Amino acid sequence: MNKKKIIIIIIILLFTLMLIPMPMKLKDGGSTEYKAILYNVTKIRRINTQSSTGYETGWEIKILGFQIYNNVNVE
Repeated sequence: MNKKKIIIIIIILLFTLMLIPMPMKLKDGGSTEYKAILYNVTKIRRINTQSSTGYETGWEIKILGFQIYNNVNVE
């Protein structure tokens, strides 16, 4: 293999690793955060004493730190 092919393979592997999420449980009532280097997806279930059910639920998506989608419902 020549040097150019090796560099391309390494770049593809690094980019693939940046897309693999790591799930983390948050201690706010049951939220789960799937965090990769390039994006962040959070399934929200927060304790909120002012709501009728006691929880806020929804989804939040961030790409490169910019919030793209936020659907948090306070019931």
